[in-house]
Formats: sequence, C-alpha cells, structure tokens
Amino acid sequence: MSPILRATGLHAYYGASHILRGVNLDVMPGQAVGLMGRNGMGKTTLIRALMGLVAAREGRIQVDGRDIAGLRPHERARLGIAVVPEGRGVFASLTVRENLTLAARGGTAWPLERVLITFPRLAQRITNRGGQLSGGEQQMVAIGRALMTGPRLLILDEATEGLAPLIRDEIWRTIALIRADGIATLIVDRTVTAVLTLVDRATVLVKGKVAYDGDPNALAADHGLLERFLGV
Repeated sequence: MSPILRATGLHAYYGASHILRGVNLDVMPGQAVGLMGRNGMGKTTLIRALMGLVAAREGRIQVDGRDIAGLRPHERARLGIAVVPEGRGVFASLTVRENLTLAARGGTAWPLERVLITFPRLAQRITNRGGQLSGGEQQMVAIGRALMTGPRLLILDEATEGLAPLIRDEIWRTIALIRADGIATLIVDRTVTAVLTLVDRATVLVKGKVAYDGDPNALAADHGLLERFLGV
C-alpha cells in the first residue's frame, strides 16, 4: 500500500529563517498521524508547505506517488486533501449554510444533511452568519466544510485550541467518527493525551526536524521523551 501523502527531505524558510530541516512524513490511507511539538517547531509551516502555501526549497511532496511540486494550493486540494486551518477561516458575512456549501462536492459521504446531524448546533444556527457564532461553532463549520469536499486526507491544525472542555470532547468524538469512515487524518493539537490516544502514529518535530516517528503508545509511556519533546 502506498502513502496518500509523502514528504521527503523537506526544507522550508521564512526569509532567512530555516524552519523545516529535512522533514520526512508519510500518511497511509485510513491512517491517523499525530503531528506534535512545542510552539515554533515547524508544525504549521509543514502543513503550509504540504499545501503549497509555503515554498519548499528542497525535498519532494507526493500524493499517490505523484510529485505535486508544481501544483497550486487549490489543485492540491482537488487531489483529496482538505485542511481545517488554525483560526478556522470561517467567513463572517456568510451564513452557516453558505460557509458549509461554498466548496462542497456532490456525491460525497458527507453531504450537508450528515454534517448537520453530526453537529446539531449548526442545524439550529443554519441561517446565522459566521461572525455570530461562538468559537466552538466556528470550528464545527470549519470541519464540516472540509468534510463536504469529500477528502481522502483531512489535516486538522489546532482543531481544539481555545475551546471549552465540552466542545473539545465533541470535536474529538467527531474526529474518531471521521477515522471510522476511513478518512486519513493528520492531526496537530496541543492536547497530547487525546492525540496519542486517537492516532496510529506520532511524529514529533523539534526545531524543524523529526525527533520521533513511531508508536504513540510507546511515546505516551515514556515520560522522559514527553518532557524532552513536548514539555509534558
């Protein structure tokens, strides 16, 4: 079985600052990978590089074995990769329905009806504008919008950041449901215990390099590594 997504030897910069330093990453079909690390270690830069929002100066990015270096972000998305961005990206002036359907594809396993069943709050707020929603409701919109594109790989960047505990639990339950549907996931989140419980593999970045890539249970059981890599 080939990876949906493979990054090999990625180097990326912001100006003169060398952020990613030879990062390798694989995500297999249906697999959940936790991308972890302290703040400023390169996690969001890696996601942006994968989606073509930051240029990789060295290395390769492949989807289904195809080199996608020349593809623009929307062309990469059409290959079945959807991102729930940090900050959610909900349009304040559009209604919940409009936010959900603006990039939807027909015939997917996640039509509007299923998203509204999964997130009953959104069904209640369907005519409200994005700017009228709470942070948790906006996150539900961001996840629902990504699912309605019919992704094979869903990338979640800090999906539970700043949310109340009950809302965080609801988001984690939804991510587990997405996994059960066979959608591969790449999860960036600071809730270390929740991530390690959910994923098949953990990848930890330290100063732009992969410091750990392996069994999440082994990482969870090694308090020395957790302290050294994640400050837990």
